[in-house]
Amino acid sequence: MSPKIELITQAAIETRIFEIRGQKVILDSDLSKIYKIPTFRLNEAVKRNQDRFPKDFMFQLTRKEVTNLTSQIAMSRSGHGGRRTLPYAFTEHGALMAAAILKSPSAIEMSVFIVRAFVKMREQLLATATLAKRLAEVEKLLLVHDSALGDLYQKIQPLLMPPEEPEKKRIGFDVRESRAKYCTKKENQEGEEAAISGS
Repeated sequence: MSPKIELITQAAIETRIFEIRGQKVILDSDLSKIYKIPTFRLNEAVKRNQDRFPKDFMFQLTRKEVTNLTSQIAMSRSGHGGRRTLPYAFTEHGALMAAAILKSPSAIEMSVFIVRAFVKMREQLLATATLAKRLAEVEKLLLVHDSALGDLYQKIQPLLMPPEEPEKKRIGFDVRESRAKYCTKKENQEGEEAAISGS
């Protein structure tokens, strides 16, 4: 196959992988479309080889899980020509085992794409976990720096306040003379009369 077709197929498979019960899985209806067989034929083959599908390879969804998935994706509801049984979810290993029991060339060919899609999703999950860990470290470092900067600011703040202005000294000489006595005209006349009468 050409690389372009491979990328489109792998991208289409990645959109059909969901996380249920903490595991990345693909539903039987999506797996049967990828393997180009009817869903009931896939489930028949799985039931004939039940011993090859332990709980960590495949499990049947509960009604609540189906309801949650139906609200998230376009899945047909029973009673309207859709499926009448609860769907099965296949893990990466279960999808490979299904390809092995089907023995059709398209199933074997498409199983490679399914494995690549699961691997890519696992790598993305790992990268996300690594990024989250790194962000937590940076946040912790910023908190330490924030508290150190807060302490530094508290210590520098008094230095940033303007200093109190000292009392200004007057320029020039400070002469302290007794004040001259000034009197009014009336007092002056009375004083002159007293001086004349005393002579």
